[in-house]
Amino acid sequence: MNKSEFEQKLSAQLASLPRDKQPDRDLWPGIERALVNTPQPVEKRNGGQKVYLLAASFAALGLIAWLSLPFKPSGLNEEDVVSLLASQHQAQKQALLVQFKDQPALTQNWQEQVDELDEAALAIKAALKNDPNNMALLRLLQNVYQQQISLIERVHSPKWSQI
Repeated sequence: MNKSEFEQKLSAQLASLPRDKQPDRDLWPGIERALVNTPQPVEKRNGGQKVYLLAASFAALGLIAWLSLPFKPSGLNEEDVVSLLASQHQAQKQALLVQFKDQPALTQNWQEQVDELDEAALAIKAALKNDPNNMALLRLLQNVYQQQISLIERVHSPKWSQI
């Protein structure tokens, strides 16, 4: 299912929802309190998981910046970089799956899409074995990993459901 088909199905499902639903109680007092009081930052509510995800993101960005340097670092070969990148991605992916384990997914086939991205990562890793100094392939691998993380986040916590 491509993005446009997904958006069409989502729009059709949203259009089929009843429009004249009235709240069970008066919502204005709660809205007024929310506007007057400062909300607690999200980081404090889910502190451990958010900090872990933030640290993993910074580590991945640091690795990308380090890989873009024109010199070859001593003591770390290209295979080590690929395995380090893969292990960081796996840790970040597992943290997200644990965070979203109790939340329903928007689509049923999201795992298939994650598997397709895994297959793409395996193909890129195979190409890196033949050409280990190819920075474009390393960037492409990082891009595939980021698409997988974004997919998991979008499927479990869509922007339209957050207030």
